[in-house]
Amino acid sequence: MANPFNVEVRTGDAYAVIQTDGYLNGSTGENLAEAAKSLIGKGYDQLIINLEKTRLINSIGISILIEIIELLEERGGKLSFCHLTPVIERTFKMMGIAQHASIFPTEEAAIDSVA
Repeated sequence: MANPFNVEVRTGDAYAVIQTDGYLNGSTGENLAEAAKSLIGKGYDQLIINLEKTRLINSIGISILIEIIELLEERGGKLSFCHLTPVIERTFKMMGIAQHASIFPTEEAAIDSVA
């Protein structure tokens, strides 16, 4: 059975939000990576990934997130996350992702940090 995974992009003046919906793994993570690379190519260096509708991320999904962080850091940009489940937030902290990306409880708080 196919894993439905959707990516929705919203942009502001100084940032872009990528809203995910579904299980983030290797095959679905490519959709997220493509959206992020497209936004970075358009000059957005402040990305927010809203994981409100994503409850599970596997190790390959994590590696895709790290790749996005590295792309942004190369350009002096930053990645932020919002609406993490407690398990995902703990995982990000344990794996060191939280040292290279900001975590916010809401999308509004993440937007306020870059605006």
